[in-house]
Amino acid sequence: MALGLVWLWRHPRRATGAIALALFILFFSSNPVVSDKLLSSLEWRYFPPDPVPTADAIVVLGGATVPAIAPRPWVEVGEAGDRILYAARLYNQGHAPKLILSGGRVQWRGGSDESEADDMKALAMAMNVPAADIILEETSLNTRQNAVNVKEILAAQSIESVLLVTSAVHMPRSVAIFQKLDIEVIPAPTDYLVATPPDESGGTTIEGRILSLLPHAEATGRFTRAMKEYIGFAIYRLRGWA
Repeated sequence: MALGLVWLWRHPRRATGAIALALFILFFSSNPVVSDKLLSSLEWRYFPPDPVPTADAIVVLGGATVPAIAPRPWVEVGEAGDRILYAARLYNQGHAPKLILSGGRVQWRGGSDESEADDMKALAMAMNVPAADIILEETSLNTRQNAVNVKEILAAQSIESVLLVTSAVHMPRSVAIFQKLDIEVIPAPTDYLVATPPDESGGTTIEGRILSLLPHAEATGRFTRAMKEYIGFAIYRLRGWA
């Protein structure tokens, strides 16, 4: 679009091509069918283990909470809030005796002195997880730092087996990073944005299929989320982190 504006007066043919390309990209990325296919290519690489095995600890990666800044009355969960909810449920079901909550906070983004790990701790304790069974890692600002800092905790606590909880779309990159550091994790994904598709015999109406071809703002967000993971994975691979 920017090129189209620059070329509009002196090179109208180029401008037309640039604007047409921009519209195509916008339509393509806002198509629910396209965004769901891209998301499911990441989310469906790992499914929740059935049955869920026991482990020495449950590691939860940050990015799931919103700080308690007025007028919010308390810590709130974000789009990925299922992470801490699912981890607390696994703990209460007896799948591990410890929760390791990993996540700092970028100050200029969060506006709070409390780390994401602190926020998750408050939610976990509200779900009957004792403070004594919670270990905080409060300095990491990305997935690589999550893994590096958690590895130090595992060594210090003599923890070997780990259930790794994060969003399904984030799990492939997370597993690759942890394994690169020789941390053997059992993926326990949650926060699925794309459910299993309906049966081909007619689970989706004709109207639904037609509507799924129309542009949708939410689809653009999902497309962006998936592209972020693919680009992040490529960068981490180039840097030798995954």
